Amino acid sequence: MTKLMFALWGPDLTTALHVPALRDALAAAGAERVQLNVDDEHVAAAMRIPTFAEPIGAIVSVWTCGAAESVVKVLAGVVTRVAGWEVEERRPIDPPEVWDGTRGQGLANVAVLRRPAELTQEEWLRRWLVDHTPVAIATQATFGYLQNVVVRPVTEDAPPVSALVEELFPIEGMSDMHAFYGSGGDAAELDARLTRLMTSVARFGADRDLDLVPTSRYLYSLT
Repeated sequence: MTKLMFALWGPDLTTALHVPALRDALAAAGAERVQLNVDDEHVAAAMRIPTFAEPIGAIVSVWTCGAAESVVKVLAGVVTRVAGWEVEERRPIDPPEVWDGTRGQGLANVAVLRRPAELTQEEWLRRWLVDHTPVAIATQATFGYLQNVVVRPVTEDAPPVSALVEELFPIEGMSDMHAFYGSGGDAAELDARLTRLMTSVARFGADRDLDLVPTSRYLYSLT
């Protein structure tokens, strides 16, 4: 089964993406599961980092045995813009998952990464997947961590993107840095974690040229 991920733009995506007719159309196109990461009212207080002129409104993941073009056509019918990629998924921390469409717990941050030109693909992947992963886990209060390496674009106008990362945090992390970083209210520990994390992030270029999209997470089984 292939995993596809799409950045979406458009008005009222919360309504447009949850309608049963969309899931029916995706199932007819060969999809078996769909994950909606929507920037909705539940995460309104969270931090955002946009690179696109218009911030991304949602990230949709689709697991399918069908053609990517069929999925793209379905999504394009309900949004104003769609950009998509085929990805290879890694799951350093498996999050709790219930595939019934209910909102998942916490804050789901999705980061859209771009490889710096000065790093080869091999070196970039090593610095990110091998060196950075244990640092990210040790310095943040994540209870879910998914890394999606882009294999190829599946829409004609998909911008150059190297990976999409999803990290799940306690909902309190939207306003409490100690809850976000798991520092237990200790200011010195918070500073140490931030310093270690940001030093590691800078080594593979994720301290610049990225989009950070705070979302609510919804999972649907289509079979």
